[in-house]
Amino acid sequence: MQPSDYSMQGAVDLGARKAALEREAKRQAEASSGHANPYAIDISEENFQQEVLERSMSAPVILAVLQARSEQSNQVEKALDKLAVEAGGQWAVAKVDVQASPQIAQALRVPGVPMVAMVIGGQVVPGPVGPATYDQLRDWLGQVFDGLRQQGILPQEYAGLGPQGEADPQEAAGPAGGGDPADVEAQEALQRGDFAAAEAVYAKVVEGDPKNDEARSKLAQVRLLTRVHALDAAAARKAAADDPADVEAQINVADIDMYGGKIEDAFDRLIATVRRTSEDDRDRVRKHLLSLFEILPPGDPRVGKARRALTSALF
Repeated sequence: MQPSDYSMQGAVDLGARKAALEREAKRQAEASSGHANPYAIDISEENFQQEVLERSMSAPVILAVLQARSEQSNQVEKALDKLAVEAGGQWAVAKVDVQASPQIAQALRVPGVPMVAMVIGGQVVPGPVGPATYDQLRDWLGQVFDGLRQQGILPQEYAGLGPQGEADPQEAAGPAGGGDPADVEAQEALQRGDFAAAEAVYAKVVEGDPKNDEARSKLAQVRLLTRVHALDAAAARKAAADDPADVEAQINVADIDMYGGKIEDAFDRLIATVRRTSEDDRDRVRKHLLSLFEILPPGDPRVGKARRALTSALF
């Protein structure tokens, strides 16, 4: 199937416009609460060519055809969001609401909703139709990635999937352990999109008890969420690739990787940046790396390994 096969011309009815507005409201609510998938894209007739077909020329795009207020679609969407975050931006989730963009569903000859497919190189690889669980979608993705590696379409080192079952950072930053008042207050702040208030809650706890490692970790997590919330993942990765000397870009991608569970990748990127920089830039990267260390529990072997590498890079 070639990109030229698609034509998105035509009028959109009032029902479609209403559905589009509802999906946009949902997206904004997720973003403001810190629960958004940074690798998700809402697809319409206007951006389908660029965000699905053209993007698929450089990396896989998982196409999710969904329907608003459908429990099955909601189940599939949440599972894909979790998988995308675990994969740390190795692929994007392109979400199509059939009510907001009916012409896309018609052009794709969608047999049922929800439907999942992979688009790579402008070609569509059909996937599950109907309800699918996290495990089922992960298995399907693994099989497709294996096949694409065997065919030489994807490089052998391309993983495609992150660690299974790793907790989302925003969940770790929320209430835990029996309704601790600080956790409840911070989570309420996150749900209304007030990142500064959530940060202030844990900052106050740490100020009162500097040895409280759990609160220090949650403070670092909220700060990470605040930074990632404002980033465009694709643009950040492009900026970092285009200019390895761009300290801001390298820090942004390290944050995205950390958010996505690619912890060692985040650490390695910043250590490599320390090696390339000097003076104020080097100190800025060093301090940022130390702040990421605080997200993990004391004694985590990945932190110990990264600390040794950092010392070597500095001296």
